[in-house]
Amino acid sequence: MSTIVSQSELQRRALDWISSGLADGKALCALINEAAMRFNLSPLDVEFLERFYRDNAGKAPDSGC
Repeated sequence: MSTIVSQSELQRRALDWISSGLADGKALCALINEAAMRFNLSPLDVEFLERFYRDNAGKAPDSGC
């Protein structure tokens, strides 16, 4: 039986996963795109991730994200 995970929990997991990837030196844009698929994020969730890293981490995603 599948467990239902709230959208906010998926966002939190995506943030943790992206942060780990950034620590390994991976590109932010690629990480956001992969997180969108891996965590089944909506386009609004992807926009949230892009804004989060642009506003809080001082890193703007590459064009094309």
